[in-house]
Amino acid sequence: MTNFLDRHGLSVDSRLVSFVEDKALPGTGVDTDEFWGDFASLLGKFAPENAALLAKREDLQARIDGWHRAHEGQAHDAQAYQAFLREIGYLVAEPAPFQIGTANVDPEIATMAGPQLVVPALNARFALNAANARWGSLYDAFYGTDALDAPPAKPGGYDAARGAAVIARAKAFLDDAVPLASGSWADWQGGQLLLADPSQWAGSKPGAILLKHNGLHIELVIDPDSAIGKSDPAGIADVLLEAALTTIIDLEDSVAAVDGEDKTLGYTNWLGLMRGDLTESFAKGGQTVTRAMEPDREWTSPSGEAFTLHGRSVMFVRNVGHLMTTPMIRLPDGSEAPEGLCDAVITSLCALHDLKGLGSRTNSRAGSIYIVKPKQHGPEECGFTDRLFDAVEDMLGLARHTIKVGVMDEERRTSANLAACIAAVKDRIVFINTGFLDRTGDEIHTSMRAGPMIPKGEMKTSDWIAAYEDRNVRIGLACGLSGKAQIGKGMWAMPDLMKAMLDAKIGHPKSGANTAWVPSPTAATLHALHYHMVDVFARQKDIAGEAVPSLDRLLAIPVATGRNWSEAEVARELDNNCQGILGYVVRWIDQGVGCSKVPDIDDVGLMEDRATLRISSQALANWLLHGVCTAEQVDAALARMAVKVDAQNAGDPLYEKLTPEGIAYQAARALIFEGVTQPSGYTEPLLHKYRLAKKAAA
Repeated sequence: MTNFLDRHGLSVDSRLVSFVEDKALPGTGVDTDEFWGDFASLLGKFAPENAALLAKREDLQARIDGWHRAHEGQAHDAQAYQAFLREIGYLVAEPAPFQIGTANVDPEIATMAGPQLVVPALNARFALNAANARWGSLYDAFYGTDALDAPPAKPGGYDAARGAAVIARAKAFLDDAVPLASGSWADWQGGQLLLADPSQWAGSKPGAILLKHNGLHIELVIDPDSAIGKSDPAGIADVLLEAALTTIIDLEDSVAAVDGEDKTLGYTNWLGLMRGDLTESFAKGGQTVTRAMEPDREWTSPSGEAFTLHGRSVMFVRNVGHLMTTPMIRLPDGSEAPEGLCDAVITSLCALHDLKGLGSRTNSRAGSIYIVKPKQHGPEECGFTDRLFDAVEDMLGLARHTIKVGVMDEERRTSANLAACIAAVKDRIVFINTGFLDRTGDEIHTSMRAGPMIPKGEMKTSDWIAAYEDRNVRIGLACGLSGKAQIGKGMWAMPDLMKAMLDAKIGHPKSGANTAWVPSPTAATLHALHYHMVDVFARQKDIAGEAVPSLDRLLAIPVATGRNWSEAEVARELDNNCQGILGYVVRWIDQGVGCSKVPDIDDVGLMEDRATLRISSQALANWLLHGVCTAEQVDAALARMAVKVDAQNAGDPLYEKLTPEGIAYQAARALIFEGVTQPSGYTEPLLHKYRLAKKAAA
């Protein structure tokens, strides 16, 4: 039974109280009683506003549903539709041209271009791996993945032939990025280093040379006595790339956090990262391995001056959106507190340890707190976040705009009003990012009554998606984000297919985005190659001022007009979606795993989080609503795919088989059959309901 304690009229989970009072507050200079009093006042002020914003979402959705009902069977009138959206306040007037005023931003966010990791806050090991992925071995990344065009490594220890191919590929990269004054890196014998551009030699230390290209560092590890270095003419044992410049520690889509126990674990790990003292021990190869955060890296410049490079990825924390409430804090009237308000206060409190230098590592040398705020609908909700962060700064004694915000451009109302959303947080914004899955889920839900949607696989090549991606970059550049903030792109979801990633993901820096998400530290190292191939900031200058794709294209509804699917096509789409839903939900509900590599219907491992679930469940809910499929067909697909998911998880000793009576199966079915009525098509309310039931049953 959870124990609750009274704090200024709030009923607070005792586990959270202990964390705040024993770990998060000490050393910050924030008085305990004042903290709880200010927290209670903040909740009292902002909780009603939060509820009003959610009510407005529902009102707008009801009006849009009504529009589509009234025009059922008629050809879509894009001009009349857009006029209607303006009339109801869904679309707002474009702001006058402006430039963001964000200051005190770390260079990894403002003036550098490179990969970004996203990891669940509840998994300390993953979080540490991500924080330490600032520097990655190019040799390891090529040797251990399919990214290298060479025969795979033979089993039974180091494969010298594979290793030789790795070294050749890495030195070809060096020839492109930091060419020698003459000859190839493959022929360099060591000794005097003569580069074609001497300014690219950034520093040295015993056993290493530091190079620089496109703002990113490259470290040559020199160790002629090592197994690799002894066979190299220059004694090069490895090539390390500056890789994951930034990481998002996630309390949202990649975690299953439903109560005070889960949330306190996430906050504890975030505090450990902000203090630099987070560690995690685990068994590996018959031994216990303890992982900790890497130190900074000391160098000497060519002119003899000592300098330091950051040893870790600069970390954001992703709070939850405005929708959910949490049972860990109850307001004086007995209702649950909005979870996003709690996240804003407590994650900022934890970050005070970084700003005040209370730990052993530094995250932000610029003195900022970086919070990603997802799932905001339009500029009014962004303005609410801005005022919320004002209030958190006041309660923690922080200067105005110390808390920076990343705005996820993943809801239709935000995409359509992006410039106004940026304007609403213009003095604290450090990040905009597109997300195909959530954005498509919201696209389907917003236009749920317009008709049956095209299959989700076809969404990727639809015109509205192309307009969405291009508008995001061009609006961001027009608002002055270049050199001050990140313009980001979405995740490569297939961590085992690195060759395909190398072929495809160069499109992100070419688009003008100075960061993009990757699923692993290895992927970050390989994706870093793209930022050596493309000078993103030069690319941004090239496309700055280009016309923003029209709102007409963005608002084109992806309805499958006049489409007649065969039974086989419908069955394939049902199986594909049901398999993905079951495969993800069974881990979320039964094991509390919010993000993992889940095999798809073709047994390709995909890094899945709640965004995948949203698009799949909304796609099926839409087809059910419009009679493309029947309830019986969906249930049959669920039954077929339960057998497949069971087989895919046969090697997991913690796995519980899917049965129609099981809580996970019931959750998966509810996500589909109740999808039309879920707020904005979000999966959180049902997932939390069934996960709490599972925890109670256990």
